[in-house]
Amino acid sequence: MIANSYKHVFMALLMGGTLVLGACSDNSEAPEELENMAEQAADTANEVAETVTEAVSDAADSISDEIDGNPVVVMETSMGSIEIELWADRAPITVANFLRYVDNDLYNNLTFHRVIPGFMIQGGGYNSDFVEVSGYPAITNEADPSLENDRGTLAMARTNVVDSATSQFFINLVDNDFLNQTGRTPQQFGYAAFGEVISGMDVVDQIATVETANRNQHQNVPVEPVVIESVTRR
Repeated sequence: MIANSYKHVFMALLMGGTLVLGACSDNSEAPEELENMAEQAADTANEVAETVTEAVSDAADSISDEIDGNPVVVMETSMGSIEIELWADRAPITVANFLRYVDNDLYNNLTFHRVIPGFMIQGGGYNSDFVEVSGYPAITNEADPSLENDRGTLAMARTNVVDSATSQFFINLVDNDFLNQTGRTPQQFGYAAFGEVISGMDVVDQIATVETANRNQHQNVPVEPVVIESVTRR
């Protein structure tokens, strides 16, 4: 993509330069014709400048994405699309685990099975029939004071055992400071945030408004299933 952007810059400059030179090369033209050609050349130069600006901007965006290096996934749900940047640079174990489920389509057709307004929405564990997914082994908890459970962040769900996270995750609806790591004891260890919603937070907020009830000894279950139709890398 970067190579194509620079190609566009070069072609635009070449085209603009050729047209301007062509307009100025024939001194035998009548003054009025030369003036018209000069105006056309000026208009062309402006158009070229705009093209160059756009191409350079595209190239800069591409370079920024490559330098950043963090993967982005698109989560298609029955209520809309959510894009999430995964912090591979800050929580590599957790991101690698999440992508393992993504790349093997294991999140497809699961649900957000726990929805609590003013707190979070949780998914990645059950399908719409409340059959639990068979997950990979539990991972090391990468919770850290710098990885805060702020609004819009993605974190791993777990049991009371510190290193028990497998497939289930949640998206924070508010700043849930009490989920952050404050120490090394099991009570203080916290929940590992490993990404953030970069597009579609309105969809997340909409999911938080659905009607819920108790089901199969679980609380806060959406009455109408909110399906995770697919999760793919962007």
